[in-house]
Amino acid sequence: MVLTESYRQFTIFLLIKGSYMAKSDKVKETTEKLKKDNVGFVNLQFSDIMGMAKSVTIPTGKFKDAMVDGLWFDGSSIEGFTRIYESDMLLQPDLDTYSVVPWLNHNGTNIARVICDVYTPDGKPYECDPRYILRKTLKEAEKMGYDFNTGPELEFFLFKMENGTIKTSTDKKIEPHDRGKYFDLVLDLGFDVRRDMMTALQMMGIEVEASHHEVAPGQHEIDFKYGNALTTADRVMTMKSLIKTVAQKHGLIATFMPKPITGVNGNGMHVHQSLFSLDGKTNLFFDAKDKYKLSKIAYQYLAGQMHHVKSMCAILNPLVNSYKRLVPGYEASTYICWAQINRSALVRVPRYSPGKDKATRLEIRCPDPSTNPYLAFAVLLKAGLDGIKNKMTPPGPVEEDVFEFDMAELEKHNIEVLPYSLWHATRALQKSELMMNVLGKDMMKKYVRAKTEEWDDFRIRVTDWEVERYLES
Repeated sequence: MVLTESYRQFTIFLLIKGSYMAKSDKVKETTEKLKKDNVGFVNLQFSDIMGMAKSVTIPTGKFKDAMVDGLWFDGSSIEGFTRIYESDMLLQPDLDTYSVVPWLNHNGTNIARVICDVYTPDGKPYECDPRYILRKTLKEAEKMGYDFNTGPELEFFLFKMENGTIKTSTDKKIEPHDRGKYFDLVLDLGFDVRRDMMTALQMMGIEVEASHHEVAPGQHEIDFKYGNALTTADRVMTMKSLIKTVAQKHGLIATFMPKPITGVNGNGMHVHQSLFSLDGKTNLFFDAKDKYKLSKIAYQYLAGQMHHVKSMCAILNPLVNSYKRLVPGYEASTYICWAQINRSALVRVPRYSPGKDKATRLEIRCPDPSTNPYLAFAVLLKAGLDGIKNKMTPPGPVEEDVFEFDMAELEKHNIEVLPYSLWHATRALQKSELMMNVLGKDMMKKYVRAKTEEWDDFRIRVTDWEVERYLES
């Protein structure tokens, strides 16, 4: 008994020592990078519950202490964080996210960026930190033997600026910077801006895979390399800040607003997903014998997402404006079905290329780039895992254009629709036990309250449309 207890204590000692030595090595490595990169200041970045990047800038000398001990900050003024009487929070830098910010060089001195996890004063992860919620869900997947990979595709608009504000036409409509269409080679300012954006992303260690003009005038897309969900969520946060900054330097404003212009396509953030073995060698979504090359696990994962998608919408499509995009006719999925060639479906299975087993994946098409990527990936994974745990079976694929279906055809195929508004989506979120499980009671309460207040603020306002339609009635 004594030997067993001694062995247990010795094992704990080795684990603690190993963790300390690993961190010590990482601190030493980062310190060397700071010197090599001539960094004078470091931005410590984290996310509020709505996915807005927050940061505090400290001198390099102060950062050397923060790497070991963290940095205290007042969380009471951050959306969804603590109350005024429990405001002390601790930022703990994740040194793997260290990167020099290329556009902040001043007189030869650089500024670096490090993404942080948020802790409470007693040293525990803060349960309402979106990054922690994703970490927690990834850990659940890991215990089941899965590594969750994502590949988000961010769309955005570039608009003209005039005297510091968005330029509008004589009829008060905002003006896109070009009149290009899908995949058009428009060699104008937008092309130059996208090139500079890609260059800056690669300087920050983000591998860009493609860039092109999107369907609507002034709309663009930049895609980066598929990878582990925590890494890609961090990259989404970086990319959104970078795109806005580079656009501003060119006299344009970039927006990820889901539907900034009536009558044209809105901004989506389609998310490609797959589960790999923990060693990264095997794509667990692939089955060579299946028609769509999908494994049993992939079908169960798909079924889980279709089953829970209504309750996820308030996370994946978090704004009042999101539901102006989720309407038929603009390539935004509104119907809960899946297919391969049908892009009106909620979930699409990209075609298989021989020898590309690792590229087999599912693409969910309803999310938009206003979502908090940490929360989005967490709920997507949780829903998929629930499908696997409960051995769910999805309905058959629907390859017809669902946008052409009338109500009778929708009922015939047993196809449901996504929520019509933020209010409907928030109610569905609130009723979901699974979403409560992934978000946690405190986060669920704060998120629902924030979204309810947002809906109420919109609901009581009189719009220009109402004035034009009803004033003379």
